Amino acid sequence: MTISLKPSNSPQEKLQPTGWLKYLSFSLDHKVIGLQYLVCGFLFYLIGGSLAGAIRVELISPLSDFMPREVYNQVLTLHGTIMIFLWIVPVVNGAFGNYLIPFYVGARDMAFPRLNAVAFWLIPPSGLMLITSYFINGAAQSGWTAYPPLSITTPAAGQIIWILSVLLLGGSSIFGGINFIATILKLRRPGLKLMQLPMYCWAMLGTSILVVLSTPVLAGTLILLSFDIVAHTGFFNPSLGGNVIVYQHLFWFYSHPAVYIMVLPAFGLVSEILPIHSRKPLFGYTTMVFSIMGIVVLGLVVWAHHMFTSGTPPWMRLFFTIATAFIAVPTGIKFFNWVATLWGGKISLNAAMLFSCGFIINFVLGGITGVALAQVPFDVHVHDTYFVVAHFHYIVYGGSVFVIFSSIYHWFPKFTGKMLNENLGRFHFIITFIGFNLCFAPQHWLGLNGMPRRVAEYDPQFQLINQISSVGALLMALSTLPFLWNILQSILYGNEAGDNPWNALTPEWLTSSPPPVENWEGEAPLVLEPYGYGEKNSKNTQESMK
Repeated sequence: MTISLKPSNSPQEKLQPTGWLKYLSFSLDHKVIGLQYLVCGFLFYLIGGSLAGAIRVELISPLSDFMPREVYNQVLTLHGTIMIFLWIVPVVNGAFGNYLIPFYVGARDMAFPRLNAVAFWLIPPSGLMLITSYFINGAAQSGWTAYPPLSITTPAAGQIIWILSVLLLGGSSIFGGINFIATILKLRRPGLKLMQLPMYCWAMLGTSILVVLSTPVLAGTLILLSFDIVAHTGFFNPSLGGNVIVYQHLFWFYSHPAVYIMVLPAFGLVSEILPIHSRKPLFGYTTMVFSIMGIVVLGLVVWAHHMFTSGTPPWMRLFFTIATAFIAVPTGIKFFNWVATLWGGKISLNAAMLFSCGFIINFVLGGITGVALAQVPFDVHVHDTYFVVAHFHYIVYGGSVFVIFSSIYHWFPKFTGKMLNENLGRFHFIITFIGFNLCFAPQHWLGLNGMPRRVAEYDPQFQLINQISSVGALLMALSTLPFLWNILQSILYGNEAGDNPWNALTPEWLTSSPPPVENWEGEAPLVLEPYGYGEKNSKNTQESMK
């Protein structure tokens, strides 16, 4: 059902810069800011991916012969930090959240447009500062966890720059989280109930709650760590009476929810894509909403399963094992809902659908190993080995990054008014899927057999498996080429997409492609049935498309 509202009298349109310069300016348009996040994040992805390539080249042989050990540690730290804080988090939250949320709630922009622009423009200088630290005094060497005493005993300059960068990026996330919560709860147009929102709104609401609650804890922790480094205080320095275990508790209070900050938005995005390309309603809408909010609550109380080898008492191990096992329940519910959505549908095997299905397969595999890691005996056996590396990448790359690519293929016509080449998109998916699994699946075996992570040198018995893993990484790198070619060629010469090439019902497709500054030329539509696909709802579908 579609209900029309009067256009707003916002003066914002005349504040917008015009032409391509708007993408380099302090624009207040949520769509421009969303694309700024996307392009900026992808540039950092290319840098972080290049660093991953350097790591895999080093690990082709058991000896440290491609780069010195200290440089390897710096590259490893930069790779993890860039991929998490400058690629996945900004894109799944900032890029698609900014572009889609105002459409989904029936608003013409975010609740705080200027705060929105500030949140984005904190990211480029933070990333550049982080990367240039390598060329000044050497980058941080303590990994993305920055555990003391390692982060206190390695060169201070790089570590302090790393802390400043992460603090700025954390501030950006908090500003964005506040904005998303306010927009979803306060800018919903009259008549639109919470349980009528597209699923991505719920995913972003849950994610933003996690960001606002957990990120300040990380910020405070890193400030105390900087005091230990610069002023030689003893918060976490064991030689001065500090407690490194307290740092681990504080760090993981943020960093375990950070996994859901990267994955929950991906859940929401894939829940928008699957119904459209299978022409079926999203199965189990209500259970998915409660599953997302259940993950938000449980995600805040499972952090210590990362610390089973840190001297945690038995009662704590038992509590966090049970809590972690519980969080698999709402996650499993969503998996079955996605499969049920696809079941019996008129599935289009386009690039968006293929990457979404690839996400489901990869995430299930990562989820199974996650349940295994929640069990104390198994976790103690594989702690700090490549098994953890494999599990983590199946979640954040096989999960979040696959959904990012799926989302680009799905919403590119809305962004540009042009269609991407589907054959190139399918080719991109095949190479990425094979390369990803060839790279990370063998690392489970490496971890089970005792190869430690974060080392440049290893036992020669692991060489063949590492070489196979590096071949997979090479395929992943090569897969970027057809994607970039597809983007450039489609922008310049692509077929016109029209306003709604997928015959979708969600509100962003009920306007022109690309949309005008305030999203609709006239009255904004109110879509009450965003997933009303199929024969049973065909009448409503036609009404909504008018």
